[in-house]
Amino acid sequence: MMAAVAFAAPMGKAGKTASLKAKLYGAVDSKAKFSGERMFAVLDSVGGTGTWMEWDVNGVRDPSVMDALDPLLKQKNKPEMVWVLSERAKPLMAVLLPKGSGEVIVFYELSALDAKPVPLSMNKVLTPDVVFRDYKQVGEGEFVHLDKPSLKISANEKRIRFTYSKPDDTPLRFDPDYAKKDFIEKRSELRDYMDFLRYEYSLMLRAFVQSTRGMFNWQPWHWYMGEWNSKAFISEKELEAILVRGIKPDMFTVFKMKAQGGELIEMRTSGNGFSEMTITTP
Repeated sequence: MMAAVAFAAPMGKAGKTASLKAKLYGAVDSKAKFSGERMFAVLDSVGGTGTWMEWDVNGVRDPSVMDALDPLLKQKNKPEMVWVLSERAKPLMAVLLPKGSGEVIVFYELSALDAKPVPLSMNKVLTPDVVFRDYKQVGEGEFVHLDKPSLKISANEKRIRFTYSKPDDTPLRFDPDYAKKDFIEKRSELRDYMDFLRYEYSLMLRAFVQSTRGMFNWQPWHWYMGEWNSKAFISEKELEAILVRGIKPDMFTVFKMKAQGGELIEMRTSGNGFSEMTITTP
């Protein structure tokens, strides 16, 4: 399915189809426009089990990404969509381009996702038709995801609240005797809980952040990076204080950050299949 093509990589001077930051990886042509099913089949065939994340033209720009995109954005047939996959040794980028009466998906291998961390901010103008394009409106300020009815949004002037519910067959085990354990047992159990909350955080990112468009300046992959999220992610000290109390909270606050405009973004999980993200304006 993959075939390297020189025409799709106008990177700098003629003949230079690769650089230190982005290298042409291959391409897949379609004589007609890609159907949604075939497009995602092509992406999955290249990305395997990884998750493709949509690049936001108004978000933070990684130099490695722009190394390939800058020439494409300047040409007449501009990219229609761009995705990035980070779950491999070197990230991949996929660019959907018009080609005659059809389209082509061009793949680039990136040296790294190399933007410097910047403070989180929300876009000043949020257009529901763009931001919530994967949702249908079911009431005043109420939205339901087109493919996942359990994923919902309620929005007003002061708050946006995302919720997702999928009851877990194996609820989170909470040990009321944590405080009585020895140091080695505590460390092992603490690591297990941290791993669980990191997993829950990744699910919340997919459900909440990656189901919207243009809300934040961070690209979807930046939310996963420790150098970007470490100050907002629950610390081992905070989690251990919860475990020592021996009483399971209704919700674990996994991520909490104040954006540059004063908005408070929080992600919480019950540990048993319910999670939420709230954005509260000052």
